[in-house]
Parts: sequence; structure tokens; C-alpha cells
Amino acid sequence: MRFSMILLCFIVMMLCMAAGSNAERLNDCGIAPLNTRIVGGIIALPGSWPWQVSVHFNGRPTCGGTLIHSQWVMTAAHCIVLTDINKWTLYLGRETQMTSAANPNANEVGVGVQSITIHPNYNSTLYNNDICLMKLNQPVTFTNYIRPICLASNASVFHNATTCWATGWGRIGKYEALPAPQNLQEVEVPVVGNRQCTCQYKPTEGDIITTQMICAGEAGKGVCQGDSGGPLQCKQGSLWVQAGIMSFGVPCATEGFPEVYSRVSEFHTWVSENVRGAEIGFVTYLSSGTDTDTNFKCNATVSNVCTLTFSHFYHFIIIFTTLVLNFLSYSCT
Repeated sequence: MRFSMILLCFIVMMLCMAAGSNAERLNDCGIAPLNTRIVGGIIALPGSWPWQVSVHFNGRPTCGGTLIHSQWVMTAAHCIVLTDINKWTLYLGRETQMTSAANPNANEVGVGVQSITIHPNYNSTLYNNDICLMKLNQPVTFTNYIRPICLASNASVFHNATTCWATGWGRIGKYEALPAPQNLQEVEVPVVGNRQCTCQYKPTEGDIITTQMICAGEAGKGVCQGDSGGPLQCKQGSLWVQAGIMSFGVPCATEGFPEVYSRVSEFHTWVSENVRGAEIGFVTYLSSGTDTDTNFKCNATVSNVCTLTFSHFYHFIIIFTTLVLNFLSYSCT
């Protein structure tokens, strides 16, 4: 009898340890159980990017974002046109922007916002420090379709030509909207070193590439209007690590102009200090080999090229739409 009780206790203990181990693994960052691709297509399969967030203002999708904790989402500061928390809803686990019987978004969860924290040194002209944290009004439960991404730590190194992925629901061309049912899109892009990126942006005269930024993309492969705030993510071993937050670019995937992202590793301390005790998964990403950007020589000259980055354009559209809706609301009362 005593042996049976000991055996039963042992079995219960092992089951509890296994359950705890599974729960611990479920909370690990950067793991996408349903993402098995090496080189994928255009439409992202359900669950491929479980940290992708669709940020909605006044019921309309405006930007992307990433889940970094059960109660925290990270996006771009320029996406936040108003800090009224009642006007924002964040959708996690979403596959398509158009919900229907054929595309029910069965795995998604919509959550309200408790607080919005914009980087105090965000520059709306130069897009420096273009980062924002949004606290959910309730924690979300992690599933295969809703999980946090790891963030690049301040010791991370991303060499020129490092392969990463960008995701979002933005336009698929400068004048081409994402067709129905508006599936989440993915594209494989190479990192472009800051020396080369600075050189390539010289003709725009107004855009300065700082150490708080990281560039990625090539002709015909990049992001566009509507992708702002979304992630640039790179895989190290079995973990996905967020290297950048989509900030600005010359529309869209234009030759000679890679897109510019906020460099996540530069905000390690700021994020840690502003998530109010939440445990964030920071991972040190280290590119292998040597960085060819170190010896890059720039031959470009400044010209009078006039460009409108898509962040400026999209920001204007959001503000204009908000003013129109407020005017109509006022007129109808």
C-alpha cells in the first residue's frame, strides 16, 4: 500500500513537472510552431508570424505591431496620431483584414489598450526614436497563433546582407492596394548596412540614417504604406528575433532605397524601463562572418531629388481621415 502511494505521488509529481515545462515553453519568445519555411511565398500561412499585431484606430487598420509580452505590444511612434486609448484596438492572431464566412479569423483576439508610451525623444520629422509601447487592457493567452517575439538585445550585431523577413498588411505596390481578403504578407529581405544605407539616401536630402535605425530591402522586395510599425525579424537557431520596427522608406521597394526601421537593439534599456516590471525576452543576435559594410565607400552625391516617404504619406492619410470622421460626427449631432 505504501509503495502504491509513493508510486502515485511520483507519477503526479512527474505530470506536474511536465505541465510546468510545457507552460514554460509556451511562454518562450520567438518560437513559431507553425512556421517551418526556409523560403516562403507571398501570403503568410496561418500561425507563421504569431506575434504580428494589426493596430486599429477608430475601427480601421492603420499600422502593424508586435506582441512582446502577454500584455505589451511594440509599434512605431509615428503610427500614434492620438493617445486617446479608447480609439485603439489591437488584433492578435489575425490572418486577413476582411472577415467573412470563408475567412473567419478564427484564431484572432481583439484587445483594448490601457496605456500608450511614446519614446520621449521621438522626432516626427527625422523619424528618429520611432518606437512606441502599447499596454493591453488585459493579458492574452498564448497559443500557436498568438505568441511573443524575442527582441534583439543591445549586444546584437546585424551584418550587411543578413537575411530577415518583413510582414504586414500594407500595399503591395506604390499604387496597388492589398487585394481581398487582404491576407498577411511576408517578404524575405536582406539587411543593408548603415554606411551603404546612408549613402543611398543622400539624394533625398531630408532623410538621415542614424545609429537608432537599421535598413533592409532591395528592388521589388520590401514594405509599403500600411506596413509601418510591423517587424523586421531574423532567425537565429530556432528563435525569431526582432531587429527592426518599420519606420519609413521611399515607396515602395524602390531600387536604391532600402526601407528604414527603428533598430530594436538600441532601445533595450528604454523598453525594459517602460514595461513596468514585465519580463521581455531579449536575445543577442550575432551575424556570422565579417561585415562588408565596414569598408563601404560612398560615391553618391546630393541632388535635388524630391521624395515623399510613405510614413509621411500614411501619417497624413490617418490624420485626414480622423478629421473627416470627427467633422461628420460633429455635423450629425
